[in-house]
Amino acid sequence: MLIYYGHPFSSYSWKGQIALYEKGLDFEYRNVDPEFPEHGEQLHALWPVGKFPLLVDGDRTWFETSIIVEYLDRVQPEPRLIPGDPDAALRVRQLDRVFDLHVMAVMQEIVNDRIRGPEGHAPMIIEKAKAGLDTIYAWLDKELAGGGWAIPAGFTLADCAAAPSLFYADWVYEIPAKHENLRAYRARLLARPSVARAIDGGRPYRHYFPGGAPDRD
Repeated sequence: MLIYYGHPFSSYSWKGQIALYEKGLDFEYRNVDPEFPEHGEQLHALWPVGKFPLLVDGDRTWFETSIIVEYLDRVQPEPRLIPGDPDAALRVRQLDRVFDLHVMAVMQEIVNDRIRGPEGHAPMIIEKAKAGLDTIYAWLDKELAGGGWAIPAGFTLADCAAAPSLFYADWVYEIPAKHENLRAYRARLLARPSVARAIDGGRPYRHYFPGGAPDRD
């Protein structure tokens, strides 16, 4: 059986979980929360960097969420999360990078500032992060004007990346009401059974969220 090391409140853990749920694959979830120290030790033994999620399939280990999802397409080809068509596949990978690097990573700068506290507050970093999110929110709003999922072919790796990134980004810097397409896309994602399942699994850990989690979603 597949073994998945992750945390129920981790955005990148959600990305891999959503793919596993979409494919209906059985797997053992090893929660790396401090209440399960043995799982953290196992994770570090397999991947000394210690970052999660990590997927174990027999004697093979896979880290980095985009690679994990691509591997799952080999384990269970249907439903495909990376299209067979080369052009569509490139578009999916491009959007995957957009959500990871231009939404999630930028949002994390604001979260990191909250973690540092008042003594480490860096206004310039926050202003830059908010400006970056303003830019990418506007771009995504135009790209998603057609409704549906990230690409017309259906739910893909790009949506697996979009769900956690937009979930948390909206918590720290709310998507403006004027971006109706993006807000509607986020709502569709949160209603998707695989995404809702990941979100529900993290509810007991919402007190972890720096600055406090909003009373919604």
